[in-house]
Parts: sequence; C-alpha cells; structure tokens
Amino acid sequence: MQNILNRIDWQKSNLLPVVVQDVENSEVLMMAYMDKEALELSLSTKIAHYFSRSKQRIWKKGESSGHIQKIHSFHIDCDNDTLLIKVTQLGVACHTGRRSCFFTELESGEISSEVEVSSESLYGVIDTLYHTIQDRKNADPSTSWTAKLLSKGDNTILKKVVEEAGEFSFAYKDDDEGEMIYEAADLTYHVLVALAAKNISPDRIKQELARRFNMSGIAEKNSRDN
Repeated sequence: MQNILNRIDWQKSNLLPVVVQDVENSEVLMMAYMDKEALELSLSTKIAHYFSRSKQRIWKKGESSGHIQKIHSFHIDCDNDTLLIKVTQLGVACHTGRRSCFFTELESGEISSEVEVSSESLYGVIDTLYHTIQDRKNADPSTSWTAKLLSKGDNTILKKVVEEAGEFSFAYKDDDEGEMIYEAADLTYHVLVALAAKNISPDRIKQELARRFNMSGIAEKNSRDN
C-alpha cells in the first residue's frame, strides 16, 4: 500500500481532491478531499473515507446516515494530484438529501433534482440547521431572516447571541420551563449562525466536548488558565 501512497504528489498539498462517480451510470455524485490517512483507510476497506475541512477530521462517508460509498476503483490523474473513484452509493451522496451534490444550474439557478431523503433524518437537527444556515449565505436577505442576519456582519450576529443568552437567563430565573426551552432554541440557532459565519462545523464542538470526557472539569479549566 505504501507504494500506492507514494505515487501521490503530496508536495503540492496534503489534501487530495477526489471526484466521486457512480459506477453504474458515471454520474458525478460529489467532490471531496482525502489526506494520506483517509486514502489509506479507503484503500484498505474499499469504503470511502475523506478528510472534512469543516469538521477538521477523518470521516467515513455515511457514518451517521448509513449512506456509505462502496469503492470499485481508484484512478489517478496525469499530474498525480487528483483522484477519481467509482462507487456504489447507498442512499444519497448530498447532505441536502439529493442523489448528487451537483443539482444547481449555475447561470439560471435552476434545481435539477428532487430531495429523496430528509436531511434531518440523515444528520440530525443541529447539523441540518447548520447546513441550512450555510445555504442561506447565498439567499436573498429580503426573503430570508438568516441571510439578512449574516449580511449585517459580526456585530449584529453577536448582539443577537448576547440578547438570546440574556433572555434564556431571565427565563431560568423565572423558573419558566416553557420559556427556557423556547429561548434555549433561539440561543442555539444564533450560536449556529455565528459558527456558520466563521465556517466552524458543530461537529468540532462535539469533538471538544468528547475530549473533555477524559478529564475533570477542574483539570480542563486549569489547562485553559495555564
């Protein structure tokens, strides 16, 4: 396997662009990236693994949804710096719930395919909301509150985070369970808007929380103070 890995021109980048194609009909499903570890895992398991730039970690395609990609072949381009893999796609490839990520005509904006699977069932509420917020970056601020909020910049985004944190605190102090839930939902949404503005995936927050399971709260606090 090392001989195969050595064929890649890693000097250009430690991330290798990967075009993913349906083995049956040659439809282009998506484009992603692999580092050496992801490529090694993909070669050894014949299941697609990628390096997520937003999650900043290796991820097995379909790890949460079960919509994995079984790899039939690997092809390297003439410059030894781009891969084409042909796969059997179980379920859908795109986080929107569509078969392929390439469904929007650039000039007209026309959508060429329908959603096959609910994105919420693929990724859960938090990740789906984050992806929706990311999608709203290109929406019309006159018709989308999220797009309007993002267009106003950091000060407005952060003002809303502070405002919603305050409203949650007041609901807590009043011991109003319904309002606490409502305001916590508002606060979560606005924190996700702030994260999306900086392209920080909520998966990275989950990774940080998981890291903290292995140390006491006092030790974690001390590690930040030092």
